[in-house]
Amino acid sequence: YKRQVTAIVLVFVLEYFVLPDIASARKSVRLLGQVNVLYLLLAVALEILALLAYAELSRTVLSPRAPSRSRLLRINMATLAVSHVLPGGTAPGTALSYRLLTESDVPGSTAAFGLATQGVGSAVVLNAIFWSALVVSIPLHGFNPMYGIAAAAGVFLIGAFAGTILLLTRGKSRAVGWIHTVAKRLPFLSQDSIEGLLQRLADRLEELLSDRSLLRRAVVWALANWLLDAASLWVFLVAFGKTVLPIDLLVAYGLANILAVIPITPGGLGVVEGVLIPTLVGFHTPKAVAILGVISY
Repeated sequence: YKRQVTAIVLVFVLEYFVLPDIASARKSVRLLGQVNVLYLLLAVALEILALLAYAELSRTVLSPRAPSRSRLLRINMATLAVSHVLPGGTAPGTALSYRLLTESDVPGSTAAFGLATQGVGSAVVLNAIFWSALVVSIPLHGFNPMYGIAAAAGVFLIGAFAGTILLLTRGKSRAVGWIHTVAKRLPFLSQDSIEGLLQRLADRLEELLSDRSLLRRAVVWALANWLLDAASLWVFLVAFGKTVLPIDLLVAYGLANILAVIPITPGGLGVVEGVLIPTLVGFHTPKAVAILGVISY
C-alpha cells in the first residue's frame, strides 16, 4: 500500500510539474549552444566544495571517534546515492550510513547521535538561511503562501529539535524512566539496552553543547555546505545568461529544500524542480533559463 501511494504521488509530480517544464525546455535548446562552459566548471567545483563541507560537518559531530576524511566522504556519497534512488526520504540513506559508520569502528550511540545531529542541525541552519532571506525579500516582492508552508514546517522542526534537547539534558532522568516503562511493555526490546542507549545519547549531547568550539565548527560547516550548494545553483543560472539576486535565489533555494524534506519522492525528485523553477520565474528569471539551470544543477 505504501509503495502504491508513493508511486502515485511520484507519477503525479512528474506529470504535472517536471515533464511540462522539460517539454518547455526543448523549445529553448538554443540556449545550450550559448552556455558558458567556464561557469559550468565553476558550478561543479562549488558543488564538490559543498560535499567536502558536509564531510567536515560529519567529522565534527562524530569527533573524536570520526573515521578519516576520505572514508567519511565516501560514506556520505554512498548515502546520498541511496537517498536519491529509493523512496522514503533520507531514511534508507541514514540506515546505510549508520551501518558503514559502525563498520568503521564508530560506536553505535556515537553514530546515531552524529547522524541525528547532522541531519536535524543542518536543517535548522537551512531554515535560518531561509528566514533571513525572507526578511529581506518580502518587503521587495510581497508574500507568497508557499513561504508560510515552509516557515510552518521549519517552526515545527525547530520546536521538535529544541524539545528533544530539553528532554535529553534537563529532563534526562524523567526521559529514562518513561523509556524504561515503554520498553517494558514492548516485546523483543531490552529495557537495559534502550535505557543505556538513551543515557549515552544524552551524555553525548551534553558534551557537544558544553564544547562551544565544537558547536561553532558544526554550525560553520553546515552553513558552508548550504551556501556553497546554493552558490552552485546560482552559477549554473549565470552560465545560461541570467544573474539572479542572491536574496531571491536563497528564498527559492530554501523554499525548495525545506519542502523536499517531506519523504514523498527519492531525494525530493520533482519537488525541488517543481518549486525551484516557478519560484525563480516569479523572481523574473526567464523560464528557459530557470529550467535549464535547475536541471543542470
